[in-house]
Amino acid sequence: MTTTREEAQPQPPVRRRWRSIGPGIVVAATGVGAGDLVATTVAGSRFGYTLVWAAVVGCLIKISLAEATGRWHLATGRTIFDGWRSLGRWTVWYFGIYIVVWGFVYGGTAMTASALPLASLFPDTFALSTWGILCGLIGLVFVWLNRYAVIEKIMMVLIGVMFVVVVGIAVRVAPDTGALIAGMAPTLPDGSMVYTLGLIGGVGGTITLAAYGYWVNAKGWNGPGWIAMMRLDNRVAYLTTGIFVVAMLIIGAELLHATDVALTSGDRGLLDLGNVLEDRFGAATSTIFLIGFFAASFSSLIGVWHGVSLLFADFVARQRAGDGDPEAGTTEKVTRGERERSLPFRAYLLWLTFPPMGLLFLDRPIQLILAYGVLGAFFMPFLAITLLWMLNTDRAPREWRNGPLSNAMLALSALLFVVLCVHEVVELPW
Repeated sequence: MTTTREEAQPQPPVRRRWRSIGPGIVVAATGVGAGDLVATTVAGSRFGYTLVWAAVVGCLIKISLAEATGRWHLATGRTIFDGWRSLGRWTVWYFGIYIVVWGFVYGGTAMTASALPLASLFPDTFALSTWGILCGLIGLVFVWLNRYAVIEKIMMVLIGVMFVVVVGIAVRVAPDTGALIAGMAPTLPDGSMVYTLGLIGGVGGTITLAAYGYWVNAKGWNGPGWIAMMRLDNRVAYLTTGIFVVAMLIIGAELLHATDVALTSGDRGLLDLGNVLEDRFGAATSTIFLIGFFAASFSSLIGVWHGVSLLFADFVARQRAGDGDPEAGTTEKVTRGERERSLPFRAYLLWLTFPPMGLLFLDRPIQLILAYGVLGAFFMPFLAITLLWMLNTDRAPREWRNGPLSNAMLALSALLFVVLCVHEVVELPW
């Protein structure tokens, strides 16, 4: 494998590494959306502090998955989709179907989640559907006109707002420190299995974890010399996510568990939480929370609009390059920003934005929900298993293959996500 001048760039000195952190924050912020906030809060409301350990385990698993993805990109000089292609044509068919269906349904979901807090903050302005359309269009224009460097900066601002708001409210509700520490001991209260698995597997990213390597490359990190920087970036990001998730559990435990308040299912449950905060602390606190709600939702929208479009653009580029020898990768060299200006990238941006707008006005058809649920349930096991496969064979340089700890964490991830997948499929409204 040849090494270009850009690939040979050394990582920054230690004193500058902290200022270089970014791609991990982007992937973590994208993965924590409104649905994750609801799931975490509901877990806290039902079981108090007893599932804090599950949130910590979930972050460790996401660290392992994102680290493996980033290591693949940096150690091999090939993208994760290039690696998937080396495993057989079945990966191409699966991913192609998945990314089209997922993008259509997620586009509507992301626009609705971003619209909900705005419609609540400004109730006498636009309808919910209009707010959703505006959020989608703003996301489209922003990603269309800007490159990764600007995307990263706005994502850092959004996750900063989200973090300060949620952690600030968690501190204000006065957590029970003793119960919080006790919650680090693994326990499974009656009826908590589904919530435990959801906390471990659901918070902090799905398909966006696969986009991490593309963001790493877009940052200008290329070659094995950047692996140490990538690992620091990844760990800091998911430590931040862990604190954030624990803060949401605290809010659920203190505001809802003790008072036996139930949230509405779905993203609208956060509006219920805003009402609870208003009753207890006043309108100002509720408004601040809704701003944090918007930051979480819109950061996910921006992240997906950019990151999954990069995945799709790479998918199209590999298909155009032809089959050849998939294990040899491709000789195509993509300069920074080139993929973001490509036609496939912009076509998928349009796909995420305009067709899903119809879902803002109509109930989603049951057939689409079923397809989305089945394909989505299979993606995380697919990611974990294929990373195990690719990083334990000669597809990766020997010195950068998985060690025992990485293999153990990825195997645990694969097992967990298979269990979640089976549960998701069984629970679908067949």
